[in-house]
Amino acid sequence: MNKLLLFSLTFLLFFSCKETVKGVISENAMVVSAREEVSMIGKNILQKGGNAFDAMAGMELALAVAYPYAGSLGGGGFMVYRLDDGSIGGLDFREKAPLAASKNMYLDSITQEVIPNKSTLGAMAVGIPGNIAGIFASHEKYGKLPMSEIIEPVIALAKKGVVVTKKQQERLEEYRSEFLKVNDANFLFAKAWKANDTIKRLQLAKTLERIQKNGRDEFYKGETAQKLVAFMQQSGGIMTLEDLAKYEVKWRTPITFTYDDLRVISMSPPSSGGICLAEIMKAIEPYAVDEFGHNTVKSIQLITEAERRAYADRNYFLGDPDFVTIPTETLLSETYIRERMANFSFEKATPSSEVAHGNIEIVESNETTHYSIVDQFGNAVSVTTTINGAYGSKLYCEELGFFLNNEMDDFSAKPGEPNMFGLIGAEANSIAPEKRMLSSMTPTIVEKNGKLYMVVGTPGGSTIITSVLQTILNVHEHKMGMQEAINQPRFHHQWLPDTIKMEPDGFSPEIQAKLTKLGYTIDATNSPVIGKVEGILVLPNGKLEGGADPRGDDKAVGF
Repeated sequence: MNKLLLFSLTFLLFFSCKETVKGVISENAMVVSAREEVSMIGKNILQKGGNAFDAMAGMELALAVAYPYAGSLGGGGFMVYRLDDGSIGGLDFREKAPLAASKNMYLDSITQEVIPNKSTLGAMAVGIPGNIAGIFASHEKYGKLPMSEIIEPVIALAKKGVVVTKKQQERLEEYRSEFLKVNDANFLFAKAWKANDTIKRLQLAKTLERIQKNGRDEFYKGETAQKLVAFMQQSGGIMTLEDLAKYEVKWRTPITFTYDDLRVISMSPPSSGGICLAEIMKAIEPYAVDEFGHNTVKSIQLITEAERRAYADRNYFLGDPDFVTIPTETLLSETYIRERMANFSFEKATPSSEVAHGNIEIVESNETTHYSIVDQFGNAVSVTTTINGAYGSKLYCEELGFFLNNEMDDFSAKPGEPNMFGLIGAEANSIAPEKRMLSSMTPTIVEKNGKLYMVVGTPGGSTIITSVLQTILNVHEHKMGMQEAINQPRFHHQWLPDTIKMEPDGFSPEIQAKLTKLGYTIDATNSPVIGKVEGILVLPNGKLEGGADPRGDDKAVGF
């Protein structure tokens, strides 16, 4: 009860301030992440003459130290980048299914029902991690500083330790009983850590020292690989040395589209982020969104109806493009989108049962993290990274010092059956060896008149896409700065369940009543946080405004 009261008061403070809220302003470079320690490592790398890709490597590793809730050497993610010359690209370092994975691996062989917790808790839930491969691939192609120099301050941070925040204490308390189901009672995070305690990550420091000395192969073929596989097999998993040795990242072409005078660059499949964002923005583009006003009944209605249709398409069509054919061109064509919106009316809600594609309910784990970087050379990097659930599979390798993901749960364990988050998948996202699981991660870069304008992204599972969308619209349509845009209350609709989720205290009873009268179901009780956006805006004078989400311990720093 106290936590909810505190949250409500905090929200009222955000939203009752009428004066313009300014983020951190800097001249040359800006980084924004989930923890101050991580942002400082990124900033210091840039100040040493490193670029955005050097900072990306340092920050990805620092998240494993400072933010184990979602950062780990045992995870994966996506990066979208834009170089100072305007060229763009995407890097997919998403986890993959092990070679021994099979379509029905989470089903009871007799009943053919999904076995509870098998895809979420413990060793069988773990996909082959991509984070280390991701930072080395990115650095090899575009980095400037030696990798050993980038890793050094992260090792120092792991040895010195990170101070526990109040929010971190609450998260550790919440998941302790889950930790103990799959770990030894004496492991590092089993202790009742309190705010202001310092957690030293000495085993992780040793792992990082080996990676610093031996490079990428240390994780995928070296001593670390051997220790990881021995631990996984002893814990009942199916990961092998061959799985690690075979892991490769994929360079992907981002999804790009225009909206008014903006060009939006976002992640392509196996992330659903770019396609969904494009579908929603293209659907609302013909309307006078700026005239409807911010978070008005008309705006909420239009955005909700566009989201409803995009999410209905998401799970049916999308999966790993190396395994399934995705009709991207059709999904993003104006004709198709116009047809999808043909039955939309401001007079009443369109029930989700009338919008095609069966009973696919999309709920993904929220425990991801995002960081945005603009360096002094004009390069921009947007990275969303995850171990899926909070602390991933909850399985912690004490000897190596990190949590393992439970990314296998993002596959459809049984097409038509919900996973632990209620996500009912389609055939496109069924399990296969070496396949990458579908994601909502939406690292995004926006250009205006051919120049860098915004770098944005967020955690939040299925709410990622809508949080990124609303932040871009707040800046573009409603003329807000980055911090002000991030602070605004957010809402979310994902087709099924047929409900508009709203952050509590962010929307007036009048607005909720009007929407209810139009036939919408509102839930403003159950979703205290929708996204934790990290954004950077290039101001008209060329300076950078960093916005860090006050919903977390997030921090923007620049110079």
